[in-house]
Amino acid sequence: MKITLMVASHKPYPVAEDKMYLPLFVGAEGKEDIPGFTRDDTGENISGKNASFCELTGLYWLWKNQKNADAYGLCHYRRYFAGGHFFQKKEKRILTEEKAKKLLEKGDAVLPKKRHYVIETRKDQYIHAHHEEDLLATQQVLREKYPAYLPAWEKMLESRSGHIFNMFLMKKDVFEHYCAWLFEVLFAVEERLDISEYSVSDKRVFGYLGERLMDVYLDTHHIHYTECKVVNLEKQHWLQKGFRFLKRKFSKA
Repeated sequence: MKITLMVASHKPYPVAEDKMYLPLFVGAEGKEDIPGFTRDDTGENISGKNASFCELTGLYWLWKNQKNADAYGLCHYRRYFAGGHFFQKKEKRILTEEKAKKLLEKGDAVLPKKRHYVIETRKDQYIHAHHEEDLLATQQVLREKYPAYLPAWEKMLESRSGHIFNMFLMKKDVFEHYCAWLFEVLFAVEERLDISEYSVSDKRVFGYLGERLMDVYLDTHHIHYTECKVVNLEKQHWLQKGFRFLKRKFSKA
């Protein structure tokens, strides 16, 4: 089994040396090269949409331009799937191709451990952090184009946990079907949303929606997956994140 696991980055950054990792410069259109990185504005691409699609411009490039692997996936320059134990240095804990193959023997996909929101549903969390219109537009697209996905969509909105980061590793047939569906949905939502007055953060809307749609796809198709811990190569500022969370919640209450 050959695996291609894209490492999405918008800036120079050391990349894991394992041969399965493909460093990809996302949002590369109009910018200077990053040495050692492939650009997402080559071949068939949507690099120019990076401000609103985030790492998904890299996913689109991977889907359209890489055809020689048996499994594909996405991780981030500072956020990888973990393959080692907690007491190892972070760089040594990054998943290797050998261990990735073993994980894929257990199912059709590998996903990060779920994030648990505990005090609010995923719908509430999204509305507090972004714009409810994003969810309403997506729901309308699903109702018109993919009604079979609506039960999983509603289940996702009411859940208190979910897979985030748009990180995954999938066998080729699942990967190709997922990407075809995901981008058809997102492009249809894009046509309905006016994000011209959104903040820089909220304009990342299609990246945020992609995170929610992944669980909708997995649930609808009953994809058997394995969860894997994530190793973050940079320090996490949990107090700052907690403060921002509370500020969002009560400012929109």
